[in-house]
Formats: sequence, C-alpha cells, structure tokens
Amino acid sequence: MKLMDVKLGQLPTWLAMRDFTPRGIVGALRRGEGDTTINISTSRKGGLGGISMVLAGYVVVSYIWSYSHLKHDRHRKYH
Repeated sequence: MKLMDVKLGQLPTWLAMRDFTPRGIVGALRRGEGDTTINISTSRKGGLGGISMVLAGYVVVSYIWSYSHLKHDRHRKYH
C-alpha cells in the first residue's frame, strides 16, 4: 500500500510493516526512482505556467534575501 493511500489512523500500522533494513531502504529508493523517471518522461511540454512559477519563486526568494536592507531603507528620510 502506498503512503498516499494510507489513512491517518492506519499510519502506525503501516509504518510497523515497513522494512527499515539497509536492503529494504535501497529497494524503496530504487522503486521510487523508477516511478519518478516514468512520470518525468511521460509529462507534457512545459509552457508559460512553469516559467511564470519559476519567475515568481525567484522574485519571492530575492525579496526575502534583501528584506533586511529594504526594511532599513524604509525608515530613512530622503530630504
């Protein structure tokens, strides 16, 4: 059963059934890699939406990085 199919009440039981040995973890990572590769190769072409999300993310991150400088300049009087 996949994690997304597990209900909140079934989570402890689901976690107890997992294989946390190194071999089990490697197997889970390999299965996840295969699923991701299939999803990426069958996805549609990117469009304006993806580019605009990247641009919006860049604007938000650069605002966060320069917030202390902007906050300092906000209280300065230019006269």
